[in-house]
Amino acid sequence: MRMRWLGKTGLQVSELCLGTATFGGLGHFKVSGEVSQEEANCIVKTAMDAGINLINTAELYSGGLAEEILGIALGSARKNAIIISKVAHVPPVPGVNAGGYSRKHVIEACEGSLRRLRTDYIDIYELHGMDPHTPLEITLRALDDLVRQGKVRYIGCSNFTAWMLMKALGISNEHGWDKFVTLEAMYSLAERSLDQELIPACEDQGIAVVAYSPLHAGLLSGKYRRNQPWPTGTRIQSVEEAQWPFEPEQIYTIVDVLDEIAGERNVAVPQVALNYVLTKPCICSLIIGARNISQLTANLKAMDWQLTAEETKRLDKVSEPEQLYRSAFYWRRSIS
Repeated sequence: MRMRWLGKTGLQVSELCLGTATFGGLGHFKVSGEVSQEEANCIVKTAMDAGINLINTAELYSGGLAEEILGIALGSARKNAIIISKVAHVPPVPGVNAGGYSRKHVIEACEGSLRRLRTDYIDIYELHGMDPHTPLEITLRALDDLVRQGKVRYIGCSNFTAWMLMKALGISNEHGWDKFVTLEAMYSLAERSLDQELIPACEDQGIAVVAYSPLHAGLLSGKYRRNQPWPTGTRIQSVEEAQWPFEPEQIYTIVDVLDEIAGERNVAVPQVALNYVLTKPCICSLIIGARNISQLTANLKAMDWQLTAEETKRLDKVSEPEQLYRSAFYWRRSIS
C-alpha cells in the first residue's frame, strides 16, 4: 500500500481510506449498506492487512452505530489506525440540540464518539458540514479545547466551501487555535468542481484533501452504460433516485474512456477511476466503502498500478467541468 503525507501533520496515511458508511445500515444509510458486526470485523482486518491505516467514520453514520461497529472491529489494532470521525451538522438522533456546532454539541458529540469507538482519542475530528446558525469562533474554540484536552489530535472539515475554509483558518490563526489539517470532500471524474477554488486553496494552505465518492456512488463502476438497462440491487436504481449530481450522458462518455483504458491495461473499470483521483493535487487519500469483502479486494487492486500522464490527460479532457470563473485557469498558469 502506498503512503502519502497528510498535509503538514507529519503523519503518513494510506492512499486508500476505509469508509464505514456501509456499517450498520440504519435509517437512510440503509442504501449505503447493511454491513453486520461479523462482516465488518472481516472487512476491517482485510483492509489493515493490506496496509490501509486510515479509516473514516462519523456520528451521523447510522446514528452512531457505524462507530460502535468500527470500535469493536478494531479491537487491539486501534493503535495502528488513523481514525477520522465527524461531528454532525444535522441531528443524528432526536433532540433539538443533538446536531449543529454549538459548544454543547461539539463536546458531547466527541465524548459520545470516543465511547462508541472504544478509544481515548480521535486522530482527526472533522466538522461534517457547515452550520449557518453557530459562529465559527464558538465552534473552533470548542475544537481547540478538545485538542488541548488530548481527546482529539488534529481537526478538519468536510463539505466546506473555499470561503468558509479560509474564514475558519483565519479565525484560528488570529486566536492561536489549532487549524484544520484536512478537507473531506466529494471528488471524482464526475464531480471535479473542487478544481475551481478548493484545490488551489488547499494547495496554498497545505491542507490534505480526503476524497469521498471517488466512484460517484458506483456510477463510474462500469455498471451503468449507454443504451443499456440500469442494474438492479445497486445504490442508484434510476436517474430520479440519484442523490449525487450528475448528467447521464457525461457519465456514459466518461465510462467509455475508462473502459478503453481498462481494456488496454487489462484491469477493471473502477480501478481506473480510483487511480485518476490520486493524480490530482492535494488528494492525500480516497475513501472506499465496501458492502462485502469482494468489493474491498477488488478496489485494493487499484494500488497495483498507476495511470500514465497521457492516460490522465485523456480522462481530464472527457471530464473537464464547466468553468464558472476562470480563476482556476489563471492559478494553474501562474504556477506552471
